Amino acid sequence: MFTTVSVQLPHPVLLQLIAHLEKHGGPQDLSAVMQAAVELWLSEQQSPRPGQPSLHGYQWKSLFLPEGTRLRSWSYGEHNYAEVVGDQIIHNGRAVSPNQFARSFARSNRNAWSDLSVRRPGDKKWTIASRLRRELAIEQARGALAAATADRVYAVDGPPPAAAAEPPKPRQVEAGPEWSLPERRKHRFRMEDVAY
Repeated sequence: MFTTVSVQLPHPVLLQLIAHLEKHGGPQDLSAVMQAAVELWLSEQQSPRPGQPSLHGYQWKSLFLPEGTRLRSWSYGEHNYAEVVGDQIIHNGRAVSPNQFARSFARSNRNAWSDLSVRRPGDKKWTIASRLRRELAIEQARGALAAATADRVYAVDGPPPAAAAEPPKPRQVEAGPEWSLPERRKHRFRMEDVAY
């Protein structure tokens, strides 16, 4: 037996719902409509949307492989596949690293970056992992260059008014009351004291 619970709903929202049901001819039982709306909302919250980035995936050095990414290796005339499920790469029911996946079919050591092809969700074609890593490095370098260019603009035009710092105070060269001779040193240390 199902138990029912009453939930507060603002009066204007309830009137809009009733007007919508009368206009479009939906089911007239308000509790059935409310149940369908809540179930639809819950299902949307649990399944990721196509454009929404996944929170799970495998971090392979600098390259992030979101959940649903497929990996492909070519060895001895056939393709072998693995998939990112959750936070792991799964191949034949067990979790593997990219290097383990690349070496699992060869009888020698393999470089996973140049051996594996990657197809992320939304990609239309397979791409070699080293190319994805290179594109990511170029993108990060462009971002760093843009930040350095902004810093250079400050250096040419002068720092912004809030960031202006006072220049360092010059060293005092006058003799103090306990020292009667003028200061003749140009360095903080004597050249004789430097160990070679």
